[in-house]
Amino acid sequence: MTPGVTRVKVSELIEKAGFGAVTLPDAEREIKGAYAGDLLSWVMGRAKADDAWITIMSNINVVAVASLADVACVVLAEDVELDAEIKKTALEKGINIISSGKPIYETALEIGRYL
Repeated sequence: MTPGVTRVKVSELIEKAGFGAVTLPDAEREIKGAYAGDLLSWVMGRAKADDAWITIMSNINVVAVASLADVACVVLAEDVELDAEIKKTALEKGINIISSGKPIYETALEIGRYL
């Protein structure tokens, strides 16, 4: 572990930040960083494994990008919701998805409090 870096589990982030659970196939996965972005090709190339990826995107491609980037979780900001089919696919692919009612910037600040 890098000195000065705090890691938090997805389940702990939900509890501490007051976020909602959407899909949690691996709630004990550790978050090591955060990335905010909505341009999927950009996220694929820049988000790191074990990041919490903050987005307002709500289509099936979010699950694919989360899987490719190997993020610890997707954080849907601004009360974005997913349809049942996307949730089902996320569970099948092992993708944690959580939600925040706050704007992206405020969501990122909240996550930053625990990392």
